[in-house]
Amino acid sequence: MALSLFRLMGQDLAVDLGTAGTRIYSRGRGIVLDEPSLVAHHPRTGKIVAYGAEADGLDGETRLVRPVWGQGTFDRDFTRRMLKHFLRKVHAHPYARPRVVMALPDDSTAVERRDLQDLAFESDARQIYLVRHGLAAALGAGLPLGEPAGVMIIDIGHAFARIAVVAGGQVVAARTTRSGGDHLNDSIARLVERDHGLIVGDGAAEAAKRGLGPAWKPLDRQVTVHAHAPETGHESQVTLTAQEIYEATSQPADLIVRAAIGTLDGCPAEVVADVAVHGAVLLGGGSLVCGLSRRLRARLGVPVRRAERPRESVTLGLGRCADDLALAASLHAIHP
Repeated sequence: MALSLFRLMGQDLAVDLGTAGTRIYSRGRGIVLDEPSLVAHHPRTGKIVAYGAEADGLDGETRLVRPVWGQGTFDRDFTRRMLKHFLRKVHAHPYARPRVVMALPDDSTAVERRDLQDLAFESDARQIYLVRHGLAAALGAGLPLGEPAGVMIIDIGHAFARIAVVAGGQVVAARTTRSGGDHLNDSIARLVERDHGLIVGDGAAEAAKRGLGPAWKPLDRQVTVHAHAPETGHESQVTLTAQEIYEATSQPADLIVRAAIGTLDGCPAEVVADVAVHGAVLLGGGSLVCGLSRRLRARLGVPVRRAERPRESVTLGLGRCADDLALAASLHAIHP
């Protein structure tokens, strides 16, 4: 009877809606969906033919759209349809609507907060909890929110790096910079074209970034990725060293470092002292580029560690809220 009532009322879900991908966590089940944030449609008719993983790789007459732009902005129609599709995919009961927990950018405006809430309701959510991104990231990284001591969260996503200092269950300061994993990949692609005369796609640049791992040394570590000649298109391979990738990614990495310094500068002195002891936690797929933690340690002068599951930390933090809706309610950023 209890199970039937649960199904009737609907599941509790956490939705991590990102520019590159969307993940959904279901209460008691964990992450049940991890797909690209993509919509495939016919440009002439406007008809949508696929979402997510099914849309990825489609060609011919279809056009691929990434409807989530980041920082609380999105194409309203495409994102609503995509999110509704994903929710129905994991929550198939036709007569029940789920309660949904979502992450809210720390520096979002009141209008952006309301837009995100409306998007969830339009996508068939029964109830919505918006949790600040920095708090969700801290939860997912295993940090105790109730502790008064401050800690820095550095989340390097696909298009943005989001930095927040969290203390006493609150976001004390936050900053976002347009320097994420795709900018790191672009830097690697430019390196290959400049020094080797070859072209690599985003997938190959991503493979180079992750293939060496996040460690700084030894500098002569190598990774080999697929490339092609620009004139002939002939396939080739290129071998890159950790030193080359470290130097190539200096500019986008420096933007992240400067944003972290600026965030720390906006904190009270006692919180800065806390961060000097407790340090910063790196997460997000972009955090896997070699040498980034070394740059941050050197420039910030604080300990830096990587979350155990960096790509999924925000999803897992939102998932903790879906597992405990009393926690979600206490962190909800929009109150009636």
